[in-house]
Amino acid sequence: MENLQKQVKALKIYAGVLTVVLLVFMVIVLKQVNAAGHFKQITAERIDIVDANGQIRMAISNRERQHPGTIGGKELPKRDRPAGMIFFNDDGDECGGLVYDGNKKSASMTYSIDQYQNDQIMQIQYSQDKDEGSLQRSYGLKLWDKYDSFPTVKVVAYVDSLKNLKDSAAYNAGIKKLQQPGVITAERLFVGKNNKGEVGLFLRDDKGKPRLKIYINSQNQPVIETLDDKGEVLASK
Repeated sequence: MENLQKQVKALKIYAGVLTVVLLVFMVIVLKQVNAAGHFKQITAERIDIVDANGQIRMAISNRERQHPGTIGGKELPKRDRPAGMIFFNDDGDECGGLVYDGNKKSASMTYSIDQYQNDQIMQIQYSQDKDEGSLQRSYGLKLWDKYDSFPTVKVVAYVDSLKNLKDSAAYNAGIKKLQQPGVITAERLFVGKNNKGEVGLFLRDDKGKPRLKIYINSQNQPVIETLDDKGEVLASK
C-alpha cells in the first residue's frame, strides 16, 4: 500500500512537470507565430493578405482557388478566373488585379484598374489565340468609360433578375442588350497593336463608336482616318 502511494505521488509530480513543460512550449510557439518571420520559400495554392481586422486586401491564387470578387460587400458566386492577384479597396470591394494564363492554344496577361464601385476603366493587356493554324495577337493600353448610373452592383442585380426568369431566350436577349456599347460601358481608347496587325492610336466617342484612327497598317503604310457616328470613313490619308 505504501509503495502504491509513492507511485501515485510520483505520477502526480510527473504530470505537474509535464504540464509546465507543455505550457512553456506553447508560449514559445505562440511567440514565434506572432513574431515577424523570414521565409526563403512558401508554397501555397492561395494566400490572402488582410488588414488587422481580417478584411481582405489582396488574394494571390492559382486558377482553381481564385477569389470570385466582392461587390457592395457581397462575395460573388464562384466563377472561373485566371491565376494572379486580385486587389480590394477599403470597403472590401474588388478594385483591380493582375491575372494571366497561357497554353499552346491561347495566352493572356492583363493588369486592370477598376473604377470605384464599378468595373475596369484601364487595362494593360496582351492576348493571343491560335485557331486552326491562324494566330491572332494584340497588346496595348485600353481605356473605358463606366457610367455611374449603372454601377457593378446594379449590373449583378440585373443579371440575377434575368436568371430568375428561367428563360434562356430572355436571358440571352437581356445579356446582349447589356453588352451593347454605351449601355453600361464604352471603350474610349486603345493604344497598341490590334489583331489586324495595325499599330497605333484608336479613339472612340462616348457611345463606344470608332471616330479617329492613326496607325501603321500591316503593309507598313501610315494611315489617318476620321469616321462618322455610323462608322463610315469621312476622310483618310
